[in-house]
Amino acid sequence: MLALARSAIAAALENEALQQPQPEPAYFALRRGVFVTVHVAGKLRGCIGVIEGREPLGVSIPHCAQGAAFHDPRFSSLRAEELRELQIEISVLSELHAIAADQVEIGKHGLLVIAGDRRGLLLPQVAVEHHLSREQFLEETCRKAGLPRDAWSQPGTQLLGFTCEIFHENAGATRAR
Repeated sequence: MLALARSAIAAALENEALQQPQPEPAYFALRRGVFVTVHVAGKLRGCIGVIEGREPLGVSIPHCAQGAAFHDPRFSSLRAEELRELQIEISVLSELHAIAADQVEIGKHGLLVIAGDRRGLLLPQVAVEHHLSREQFLEETCRKAGLPRDAWSQPGTQLLGFTCEIFHENAGATRAR
């Protein structure tokens, strides 16, 4: 997966079509939500994903990788000279399920908050990386959706949880966590 994401980013930098590697067919055929996060020199440079797996992972991973590297509106596009310092993380989402606020486990659950036409999602690792309590994690997910911080506790707000299988590069090595 990481090689596929890196190849997609490199191909875009070189204005070339992505050469599809021969991935293990069963896993890349799965239709799962996925997020690709890119860091350059240890700093966040993009995170793009899909919540629901409408396409197989073999299609969504390259698309999300290129989106994270070049189309996250919060950051400038990746430049060719930054490729050496690029680190990629891929989060493959489980199925979404309704979850009560007191069931949210920091480091285990990611959250999706939905209220009206507003949606906000935070991956499980966000709470750990930012040392958030359960309540802070709920509030930050609401904030990301553009909702009041306490919207998670209001009637009509949906709180959905999920877990992730996370793969990332670290100093040239690849490992799953």
